Amino acid sequence: MRPSLNYDVVVVGAGVAGLTAGARLAEGGARVCVLAKGVGSTHLAAGTVDVLGYDPDRVESLAAAMPAFVAARPDHPYALLGVDAIAPALGWFAECIERGPQVGYRYRGGVERNQLLPTAVGAPRPSALVPETMAAGDLGVDLPVCVVGTRVLREFHASLCAGNITRLGIEARAVELKLDLDRPEVNALGLARRFDDPAFRRDFAARLAPLLEGDERVGLPAVLGLRDPHGAWSDLQDRLGRPVFEIPTPPPSVPGMRMFEALRAALRAAGGRLVMGARVVGAEREGARVTALRVDTAGRETVFGARSVVLATGGFASGGLALGSDWAVRETVLDLPLRGVPPPGSPRFRAEYFGEQPMARVGVAVEATLRAEGAENVLVAGAALPGAEPWREGSGEGISLTSGHRAAELVLASDGLAAAALSGSSGLGPLRTET
Repeated sequence: MRPSLNYDVVVVGAGVAGLTAGARLAEGGARVCVLAKGVGSTHLAAGTVDVLGYDPDRVESLAAAMPAFVAARPDHPYALLGVDAIAPALGWFAECIERGPQVGYRYRGGVERNQLLPTAVGAPRPSALVPETMAAGDLGVDLPVCVVGTRVLREFHASLCAGNITRLGIEARAVELKLDLDRPEVNALGLARRFDDPAFRRDFAARLAPLLEGDERVGLPAVLGLRDPHGAWSDLQDRLGRPVFEIPTPPPSVPGMRMFEALRAALRAAGGRLVMGARVVGAEREGARVTALRVDTAGRETVFGARSVVLATGGFASGGLALGSDWAVRETVLDLPLRGVPPPGSPRFRAEYFGEQPMARVGVAVEATLRAEGAENVLVAGAALPGAEPWREGSGEGISLTSGHRAAELVLASDGLAAAALSGSSGLGPLRTET
């Protein structure tokens, strides 16, 4: 079937890996389309970039821990990507956030050390790169904490968070603030929209200020603005006269939505296209090359031709990999060969909830260039890669960001695409962006 649309690269998946690959490819001059059934993990995750949190104990210095970690795990994505690929990817991401739609909003940190941030239950979470709105919550700093909650946000319990921070040896207490809202119950997204309003922030700060003591820093659920988080955060700090920091909440994740918006804006600004509600239903091949993807878009099939494909569909959680009732595992988009599947008769899962789970390391079999085995123009990024246990390692966003960035660099360096980008010979008319 003749393609309806032709691109240099089609990226499948709009999580961190897919949007990173798409944006970086578009910045490099490639004509790019990102296809996604829906938003990726950004709306569920904390909004931090966790590169390596545990090995197996908590990691303090990434620079010190990473060489030994990679040496002990030659099949891990970081071994495949190379440790030197991490810092450039983080730097690109930080610049992407800084020039994004939330004016003044920045990330802080890097590969030197992990910052130790509290989760919604007060457990420490090591992260390499964090929003500025969270940075003052670093539990490595010995300053007392006042955790502020409100009854309208049912998924965040200030007393639980403060109690567990206290167990870490940091003085912490909780206060509950009564908010007069039209609705008796709202989620984090609803509150974030309220904090974009200066009048709401003024009233909030006036109610909170008399409850604070000494040199406490103030921990709030991550609701400090959706459109203007920097303005909301800095305004509250000025009004309260002390450091303020956000604490990630269960989904929906407001910091994750900010991340998604910044990456999508970078893709659009560079001329890339994003098509949401697009489900890949088949592929056309010539030998070992995928020449086009057949995609269900709004109830009709559209054929997207591509010189290269970046597969960033994730693992089991997102449906990029599927485990059947017969215990057979398959890649769901292109039916690519897998690596890391436990052999017949060996354990697939273990009874210990936090123990090593063999099935967690399954991913698409790739070569050193991230190219999928048996598909010479398909590169794989993110949680679809084999060899990692991101939830145990605290490495998910780091792997997604680094592999998405690296996949883009590899595609841009390929001779065929470089020649096409220089000549403008892809046959595309003006691009339009869809959401």
